[in-house]
Amino acid sequence: MSSEKKYWKSEAQLDENNPEVQSLENNEFVEHIPTDEFLGNKEKLESSKTTRRDFLKYVGFSTAAASLAACEGPVVKSIPYVVQPDRLVPGVADYYATTIANGFDFASVLVKTREGRPIKINNNTSAKDFTAGKARVHASVLDLYDIKRLQNPQIEGRDATWSEFDEKVGIELNLASTKKIVLLTQTFASPSTDRLIKQFKEKYPNTEHIVYDSVSEEAALKAFQGKYGYKALPNYDFGKAETIVSVGADFLGDWQGGGFDASYSKGREPKNGKMSRHIQFEANMTLSGGNADKRIAAKPSVQKQVLVEIYNQIVSNAGSTELDAKTQKAVDSAVKSLKKGGSKSVFVTGIQDEGAQRMALEINAALSSTIIDTNNARMIRQGENSKVDRLIEEMQSGQVGVLMTAGVNPVYSLPNAEEFTEAMQNVDATVAFSMKLDETATQAKYVASTPHYLESWGDVQLTKNTFSLVQPTIQPLFDTRQFEECLLNIVSDSTDYYGFIKETFNQSFGGLSWNQSLHDGAFTYEGEVNTGETEGETMSSAFNANSAARQLMSNSGDNLELTLYTKTSIGDGQQSNNPWLQEMPDPITRTSWDNYITIAKSDAESLGLQNYNVADGALNGDYVNLTLGEMTLENIPAFIQPGQAPGSIGLALGYGKTESIQEEMQVGHNAFKLYKDFDTHQNVSLSKGTGVHEFACVQLHHTMMGRRDIVKETTLEIFNTSDKDAWNKVPEVSLNHKPTKVTSPDVDLWQEFDREIGHHFNLSIDLNSCTGCGACVIACHSENNVPVVGKHEVRKSRDMHWLRIDRYYSSEDSLQGDYEKKDNISGLSESLSKFAELEEPSETDVQVIFQPVMCQHCNHAPCETVCPVAATAHSRQGQNHMTYNRCVGTRYCANNCPYKVRRFNWFQYSQNDEFDYHMNNDLGRMVLNPDVTVRSRGVMEKCSLCIQMTQKTILDAKRDGREIEDGEFQTACSAACDKGAMVFGDVNDKESKVVEKRDDDRMYHLLEYLGTKPNVMYQTKVRNTTEA
Repeated sequence: MSSEKKYWKSEAQLDENNPEVQSLENNEFVEHIPTDEFLGNKEKLESSKTTRRDFLKYVGFSTAAASLAACEGPVVKSIPYVVQPDRLVPGVADYYATTIANGFDFASVLVKTREGRPIKINNNTSAKDFTAGKARVHASVLDLYDIKRLQNPQIEGRDATWSEFDEKVGIELNLASTKKIVLLTQTFASPSTDRLIKQFKEKYPNTEHIVYDSVSEEAALKAFQGKYGYKALPNYDFGKAETIVSVGADFLGDWQGGGFDASYSKGREPKNGKMSRHIQFEANMTLSGGNADKRIAAKPSVQKQVLVEIYNQIVSNAGSTELDAKTQKAVDSAVKSLKKGGSKSVFVTGIQDEGAQRMALEINAALSSTIIDTNNARMIRQGENSKVDRLIEEMQSGQVGVLMTAGVNPVYSLPNAEEFTEAMQNVDATVAFSMKLDETATQAKYVASTPHYLESWGDVQLTKNTFSLVQPTIQPLFDTRQFEECLLNIVSDSTDYYGFIKETFNQSFGGLSWNQSLHDGAFTYEGEVNTGETEGETMSSAFNANSAARQLMSNSGDNLELTLYTKTSIGDGQQSNNPWLQEMPDPITRTSWDNYITIAKSDAESLGLQNYNVADGALNGDYVNLTLGEMTLENIPAFIQPGQAPGSIGLALGYGKTESIQEEMQVGHNAFKLYKDFDTHQNVSLSKGTGVHEFACVQLHHTMMGRRDIVKETTLEIFNTSDKDAWNKVPEVSLNHKPTKVTSPDVDLWQEFDREIGHHFNLSIDLNSCTGCGACVIACHSENNVPVVGKHEVRKSRDMHWLRIDRYYSSEDSLQGDYEKKDNISGLSESLSKFAELEEPSETDVQVIFQPVMCQHCNHAPCETVCPVAATAHSRQGQNHMTYNRCVGTRYCANNCPYKVRRFNWFQYSQNDEFDYHMNNDLGRMVLNPDVTVRSRGVMEKCSLCIQMTQKTILDAKRDGREIEDGEFQTACSAACDKGAMVFGDVNDKESKVVEKRDDDRMYHLLEYLGTKPNVMYQTKVRNTTEA
């Protein structure tokens, strides 16, 4: 039978008497629209004696005059190339395969350049792993044009030349012969860099190399090394799993480097009656929890007991646990599912403890899991964060003569950053290799300006057998030099770094072609690659499960338990000055431009905390003061989060930066101060702060006015045993008092147009495969020059995203239970109490669905019929077009759009000091796509299904005299989605994948009963709720 769940976006929607919610559901604009700005004084207008007839005469004359003036184009002189570059053809894009490896994100990418400018990041489909399906990776192209980048080296705060820099740093290194030289670097995971550091150590034997990761995975690294003998992280292929059980591991987020979501989604599509079953125990609501079939809210101390109990039942008894009856029942069910799946089951945990990570490895070994890969393990985390405390002591005692940092910002990201800063003063010479004058670089004596990865050469070992190359896509914009180039100068190696990399390649990968590998960007090699930097680290150790269990459960967790996490947008804070990422709403909270405490409703009520919508629909909330030991962070916003485990709170890392960042992006609190002992779980206390915080939250923006048939959902059991009409019934309308399906031509208001000739584009979105990661949102920004408007405008519902990812909550596992429970609520007090009851960590825990929504490109589009100037029209190919030059900004189209996907340019966002983001400076505008118009004030805009991309594909095939193959047609969002959730193509090609999706029983259209005939379709969400 069909799902009759009640879906809701925020707690306010559960209160039927809330006037703000009613206003949002029944009005296109949530606030009074000020007209004085463009119409003048309202009182003078109302008292005007001008008649309607005179007014129309004036308008007619002025319109005619404007039309005649528009016939004569302005004279703009262009300067052609004096000598055009050989390989550069104006208007034709070039593509380069390269790799991002900034120490936090690692991915193989394909970079689009126009006239020598990198303008977009695409997924490298040649790579078998680590594709670019992350929002941060797609946004990294904008970091290249960051106006806060260092433009030249500096010595003691003044600009310097490289020759002076080399000379002085060389002298400092020679003077440090009686002390220690320390290289404090990010995880490079680079064979060439490792080989170069080895040469540096040979010249300066008093050198120590410490690898530091801002978000540590040292516990997992030690556990893996203890069992398998080498330092790495296990790899996983979740697409092959039948059962996935996670305890505190957000493996669809940034857990252990991320990148698992593409394989995960392959196992989530119901095929041949089967799909994986995913069970998640967690405190914060995460992407993994949101996509799980069964989610159990459990605070960190409970998670540790859950882990021990699962170990007890699968491996051997390690110690007693004290779980409540409901959690114990969930654990027993999870264990049964793991045992039933056997070798096709997998267990993961995010608990930052070596014993916990070793337990997870032992559980997988006992299951004989084929999902975990320990032979081709991940090399993208090598941090030894425990050595940093020892480094601080050595710096304080004057034992360190030279400290060289590269790719790290410890003055910002260390929990004891103040101690590190003070200790730096006792070092004779501090050298920072950095792209920006960040918190650490401002404290250094010597600062080397380093290039962006799109300006660099390099090689990366992603896994034991997977490698990729880094190549420049543009000449360096500034006077910069790579860290490795500087080391080559120091060790007096006359080879440039490009030659050094080729030398490493030829020595390590005999038989492989350099040119082919550089072209593909990624390659595999199963031989041993030994650079010498990690020699002597192969060792394993015995494991005492009883001792590990006692250590885990020694923490009582009496206070509120804090879980630190990284957002899919900001990550560890390296890209904090990126406005695309700041404005990207968090997939769960739907809030941008902030970090905040996420707290359960029951805990918020006990502290007297509130979230509420003000008159214009914007969200406000209270502040809290958070105390850890003797440190207190004051006035952190509190966000009441459905699904948050009672007794726990969450806070995102990566915010609160103050150096090398524009004032508009200096938002949030630095949560790294709470990252004590590099543990993401801390016992803290909260008290209510003072004042009111204004959130930039889009939860209730652009709502579809309370209409049903938005999300369709069923269970795997019903999907397999019932007819389609039971779970995906086509809506019916009344025709002559007889129920008639909306797909019948008899109920159409308009005559159907024959689109069998030529191309007819459709987009399919699979709700099972979509994880809500947001890569599509950023890709759309990049491809279509979507402006950034800032926090103040987002609060006014004026964000300009062409594509949004709606997040819906539901609170009942049974298909009818949630709907019936909500229907039987009466009054405000009962509504709040029932909501609190649903939020308890029980079988009625909160579930989440992510639904990308863009213009649906309706064949019977309501917007087209109301536009008075025909600025929006339909094409033969199925795309709803916008003619910006015609648009006069009546906004009738937005009012008549049931999907609320049109965006109005309230201001001129480009070259406007009021919106001081990348479009307001010459450097930032270099990222703009010349194939897409930059819209001006007063113009309506929306998704175009990337018509510039479809037309290019058609013209390329026409030029080559060939047929277009399936998969060639892409939009920015479909190309960015490595999960396969978005499939774009030509439905007139009967062999295309999009036709297969259209004919799938799961297919439905959004608000189909309206008869708009969209060209965007969705696949019904199916959950595997079958217990073992």
